[in-house]
Amino acid sequence: MNKFSKEVRQLLEYVGGKENIAAVTHCVTRMRFVLNNPQKADVEKIERIKVVKGTFTQAGQFQVIIGNEVATFYNEFVKNADIEGVSKETVKKAGRQNMNFLQRLISHLGEIFSPLIPAIIVGGLILGFRNIIGDIKLLEGGTKSLIEVSQFWAGVHQFLWLIGEAIFFFLPVGITWSISKKWGQLKFWGLF
Repeated sequence: MNKFSKEVRQLLEYVGGKENIAAVTHCVTRMRFVLNNPQKADVEKIERIKVVKGTFTQAGQFQVIIGNEVATFYNEFVKNADIEGVSKETVKKAGRQNMNFLQRLISHLGEIFSPLIPAIIVGGLILGFRNIIGDIKLLEGGTKSLIEVSQFWAGVHQFLWLIGEAIFFFLPVGITWSISKKWGQLKFWGLF
């Protein structure tokens, strides 16, 4: 006997049955469903299942929070429901069917720009540090900045300009690389 057989049958029934499931996968703590008709899912009954910690809908996916044992629960679920699990990317693409035009547009833009966010943050931090050492007058009674007193910090100040601006200078290349990655093309084509 499986550990979650009763809960698996309940969840399958409450999401609207096998016919209502377009795609299913899981992440670290959640089952991720793309439902053909999201209104068929009985959220109140699902949340009363013993192993379910909560539910929510995001990015066209109906997500059921199971917790640390989600992998075991998921394996039993797909076996009991006689459906094939899919990858997270497939579920993400299938979930777009439940989004309106504006949500789909924002989702696409998010997938393009989210890989670039760390570079933008680092570039901003570098330029911010550069401004602190070059523009804030803290030394000699508030009349001189660090670069006006130290040759070393003046060199660091100029070097940081190169690094900080390079990130923003090459941002269009990063955007085209990210677009080509999203479209499934060779990332090399994003350089042109």
